[in-house]
Amino acid sequence: MLKLGILGLGEGRSTISAALQSGRYALKMICDAKEELCKQRAKEFDFHQYTTSYQQMLDDKEIDVVAIYTPDHLHAQHVKQALLHDKHVVCTKPFIDNLADAKELLELQEKSGKKVFIGQSSRFFEPAKRQRKDYEAGLLGELITVESHYHADHRWFLEKGWSLMQSFKWLYGGLSHPVDFIRWYLPNIEEVMGYGMVSSNGKTAGLKNEDTMHFIFKATDGRIARVSGVYTSPIQPAQRDSGMTVILRCTEGASQADYHELRYSVTDKTGEEKIIHWGDSTMKHYFRFEGQSHHAGEYQNYLEYFADSIEQGFTAYPDMQEGIGTIALLQAMDRSLQTGMPVKVDAILDEYGLTNEKLKMKN
Repeated sequence: MLKLGILGLGEGRSTISAALQSGRYALKMICDAKEELCKQRAKEFDFHQYTTSYQQMLDDKEIDVVAIYTPDHLHAQHVKQALLHDKHVVCTKPFIDNLADAKELLELQEKSGKKVFIGQSSRFFEPAKRQRKDYEAGLLGELITVESHYHADHRWFLEKGWSLMQSFKWLYGGLSHPVDFIRWYLPNIEEVMGYGMVSSNGKTAGLKNEDTMHFIFKATDGRIARVSGVYTSPIQPAQRDSGMTVILRCTEGASQADYHELRYSVTDKTGEEKIIHWGDSTMKHYFRFEGQSHHAGEYQNYLEYFADSIEQGFTAYPDMQEGIGTIALLQAMDRSLQTGMPVKVDAILDEYGLTNEKLKMKN
């Protein structure tokens, strides 16, 4: 059984639940710079091994894996420290916020021999897992195009002061989920073109960056994909729409995975149509807290997948290389928003001495 330490107890709340309910991990320590939050989580989960010192967690030689859920700008330093202390790492998305840190982290991971896994949790939701299984089994034929969106009424975010800061961008905080779905099926995106705007609701609240965005991607083999994000407008009822969706259109079939609704529809090459809804027990696995927040079931699924990779010696994806590639794509998207022009992903990578070949992107 792997011993786990968790750093950052906001989003890390889900990981606490996941670790305590998993037979693959023993939770050893939790950590946050805010002592009051440590005490809150200790009471909530009746787990009292907490510290406000990351160094104390790093110095615990019994801890095998450190799971990092701190603010984006701290990820690179926290991952670096964990690797230097001989820990495997789980790091929430987005992996890092500055590609200038990428080469050092790649070299450090290779030297340490430790695994780094990016907690891109949406891949580990039941509809997405089933969709991927059917695709890999060849039920749909060859992929023609993939579409994904994340449309949510997050106007309540506008009441939080940090959401109105110049540093906050829905591109990274929200759109990174559907972008990851695109890269899962088309890993080698060559060029991106997008448009974005701040909506009337966003302008009224004082939002600094785009809350409404649409993008087209082109892969190196010529295939195209699209992704969109809308975050401050009302939404359609779940019976008609889904907050997050990924659609595969292939040569012999098509499929659609609807995220929060735990709904999957597929028309395979036999022409048979299926719609699958998962029941209450599965819903309870994923949504353990109020509403549909903090999706602990996804985190448990990916923690156990990562445990398998450590014990069986395979690479758990998204790995560090893929996480860096996703950041390069997001930065290309950001540049396209600012310039109104198509942007080559390689142009972003070249600025930091990185290449697609070095990052070993895989399908």
